[in-house]
Amino acid sequence: MSDRVFFGGLALAAAALVALAMVWPQGLGSRSPGPFGSVPVQQRPEVQAAMRREAEADNARLQKAREAVAAARAAAEGGKTPAPSTPPPAETPQ
Repeated sequence: MSDRVFFGGLALAAAALVALAMVWPQGLGSRSPGPFGSVPVQQRPEVQAAMRREAEADNARLQKAREAVAAARAAAEGGKTPAPSTPPPAETPQ
């Protein structure tokens, strides 16, 4: 194969890859410079709100699981009931 054909094709392929990189979707990373970039999915307000709700639900589910494990441990240790998560009301002096 002639060097002229090989390196010409190589230069054409390189130019095509550079052009493709300029218009390829940016995914979840930072915004690419205009006019090609768009706001990344995870930076949109509605997606951030959904992620926040999901994180709060995960934390609540984790807390319930920890309370269930603590209750099971307390029951296994001697039939004691676990301490309530809220303190009892204070007694009023008479």
